[in-house]
Amino acid sequence: MENQDERRPRRTRRALIASVAGCAVLGGVLMLLPSGSTGTRAPAPAPEAQVLAAVTTGVPVALPDLAVLIGEREAHLRARPGDAESWAVLGAAYVEQGRRTADAGYYPKAEKALRRSLKTRDKGAGGNAAALDGMAALANARRDFRAARRWGEAALKADRKRWTAYPPLIDAYTGLGDHKAAKRTLDRLLELRSGPAVLARAAGVYRDLGRREDAAAALSDAAAGATAQAERAAYTERAGQLAWERGDLEVALRHFQEAVRLDPDQRAALAGQGRTLAALGRTTEALDAYRMALAKRPCPEYALELGELYESLGLAQAARVQYDSLRTRVRQAAAGGVDEELVLGRFEADHGDPKAAVRRLRAEWRRQPGIAVADARGWALHRAGEHEEALRYARIATDKVRGGGVRSAPYAFHLGMIERELKLSGPARRHLQEALRINPYFSPVRVPVAKEALAALGEPPAVQPRGLS
Repeated sequence: MENQDERRPRRTRRALIASVAGCAVLGGVLMLLPSGSTGTRAPAPAPEAQVLAAVTTGVPVALPDLAVLIGEREAHLRARPGDAESWAVLGAAYVEQGRRTADAGYYPKAEKALRRSLKTRDKGAGGNAAALDGMAALANARRDFRAARRWGEAALKADRKRWTAYPPLIDAYTGLGDHKAAKRTLDRLLELRSGPAVLARAAGVYRDLGRREDAAAALSDAAAGATAQAERAAYTERAGQLAWERGDLEVALRHFQEAVRLDPDQRAALAGQGRTLAALGRTTEALDAYRMALAKRPCPEYALELGELYESLGLAQAARVQYDSLRTRVRQAAAGGVDEELVLGRFEADHGDPKAAVRRLRAEWRRQPGIAVADARGWALHRAGEHEEALRYARIATDKVRGGGVRSAPYAFHLGMIERELKLSGPARRHLQEALRINPYFSPVRVPVAKEALAALGEPPAVQPRGLS
C-alpha cells in the first residue's frame, strides 16, 4: 500500500488526508483512497488531519495542537470506549506529550491507553499494529530499548510493509548498541518510504556511523520538506546539534534560534542556545536560555549542563541547586517508568559518588549496552580508580565497529584521560587533541582539563632519523 501511495503526487495525498479529518488512523499510516487527476489544485489539509497524521506517524507536533487532539480523543472515548483505533491514537499522543514536556506522568497514561487498544482489538488484519508501534515508541521514551525492540519486531511481524514500524526499531537497536541492525532497518525503511520524517531518521543513523556530511544534508532536506512549523523546528534543532558537535558555534546558534522562532515550545533548541552561548562567552544569555528550557522541559540532562556551567563560573552553590534538582527529576521520571540511570551515573561519576556510578552503570550496561553507556561506564570506572577496566569500555565507545563510528569530543576526551592515567602518553596525547579538534568547546569544565593534560604531556619525543647516532 505504501509503495503505491508514495508514487502519488503530494497534493493528492494532502487532499485525501483532509477528507478523512477526525477519523482514526489505522496503524499510523493513512490509508488513502485512489483518485484520478482532476486538473484542479487540492485544498490544504485541515489542521485536525495534520495533527492526527503527525501523531500517528511519529512526526513532531506543536504542543497546543497536541493538547487539542488529546482532549478530543479523550472526549470521544468517553462516549465510545470500544474504539481500539482511537485508544491507539490517544496513547501515541500521550507518548509525544511526555517526550516533549519531559513529564513522565504521561507515560503510564499512554501505556494504559495502548494496552486498552490491544485488548479491544488484538487479532485480525494487522494485529493492531498501531498500538504495537505506540508501545515501541513508549518503551524508547522510557529508555527501555529491549522492550522497544520486542514491540517493534511484533509490529513488523503484524505488517512488514508498514513504514511507521521501522523508526522505533531503529531507535531501539541504536540504544542497544546494534548499529548494523539499525542501518539494515533504515535501508528497509528507505525502500518503503521517503519524505522529511524518513530523512530525519536517516540523519540520526548517519551521525552514529560518523557520516556527518550525510547527516547534515539529510536534516537540511528534511527541514526544507516539512510542511508544519513544529516539524521544521524539530529538524532544525537537530541540525543545530550536529553543528554544535563539530564546534561550529555560529551555525549552531542560528539553527537553534530559528528552531525557537518556528516553535516557541522547542525547548531542546533553547538548551542548545544555552550550550552555544556559553561557549561564545555570552554567559548571561546562556543562563537565561537554560533556565527557560528547564522551566518548560525539566530534563535531568539540562540540569546537569546548567550545573556544570555554574561550576565553571565558580558558582558552587548555584551548581549544587541544579544537581539537587537533577536527583529530584530522576526520581520523578522513575515514577513514570523512565530509566534515567545513564544521566544519574554520569552525574555521580563527576559530582557525587564514583563507586555508586560504577554500580549503576554496570547494571545499565547489562540492560542496554549502547555506546553512550559504554562511555559513561568507562569514565565512572576511571573516576573510581579502576583504570584498566575503564580503558576497555572507553575503547568500545570510540571503536568504529562496535561504537558505530560517531565522532564525539567527550568520548575522545574520556579515552585520552584514561590513557594518560595508564601512562600511555602517545595515545593519550592523540585522543585529547582529537577531542579538541572535534569540538574545542565541548564542555565548560572539561575543555580546560583537556588543555592542562595536553600541556603536561608535552610534545611527542623527536624521532631520530635512521642511520644517525
